[in-house]
Amino acid sequence: MTLSICPDLTSADQRLSTLAIEQQPTVTEAEMMQAVRTLLIGLGEDPDREGLKDTPKRVMKALQFLTKGYHESLDELLNGAVFTENANEMVLVRDIDIFSSCEHHILPIIGRAHVAYIPNGKVIGLSKIARICEMYARRLQVQERLTVQIADALQGLLKPQGVAVVIEATHMCMVMRGVQKPGSWTVTSAMRGVFAEDVRTRQEFMNLIRHNSNFH
Repeated sequence: MTLSICPDLTSADQRLSTLAIEQQPTVTEAEMMQAVRTLLIGLGEDPDREGLKDTPKRVMKALQFLTKGYHESLDELLNGAVFTENANEMVLVRDIDIFSSCEHHILPIIGRAHVAYIPNGKVIGLSKIARICEMYARRLQVQERLTVQIADALQGLLKPQGVAVVIEATHMCMVMRGVQKPGSWTVTSAMRGVFAEDVRTRQEFMNLIRHNSNFH
């Protein structure tokens, strides 16, 4: 399986996405489970006790699910859901739940994405916007790169007048360990086209995603 690379992606993003798909792991599931057993022993546990007996398999399956975005492509995800349409007003899908994993500690990143674009003759099925977010989130990530990948994917697919992406997330590597700061949030943005060039368009987008949320 190969990943469709959007022409607007940077060369670094292209290399990252291509390697993620083309360089399949050479280890077996048995070797992955053995690695988890080794970690459990290193932590002072007995991987053969009743509560941990099936943990290596569970951890392996969980990690495979949480990183399944490496094995998905934009072509398969879209399944032809790009349509010709005479529309030129902002399309916004906000509050898209995001669940990703920090590539530094493999701990959860939990938040929401707000994605908007202004069509230029083509529109995309609304559910596909959420699916694009999920595909890139289901990889080992940093929030900055995740934000850019979503924006550049839409820009490359639709060639719209502009794309805007804002992600608000909390990182368990900051909450559960390290500085241990619960309640801290990281906000990243990526603006393309008119959202980057026109202050009024960008401000309209920011006003639309500003709301009182119980999520925080």
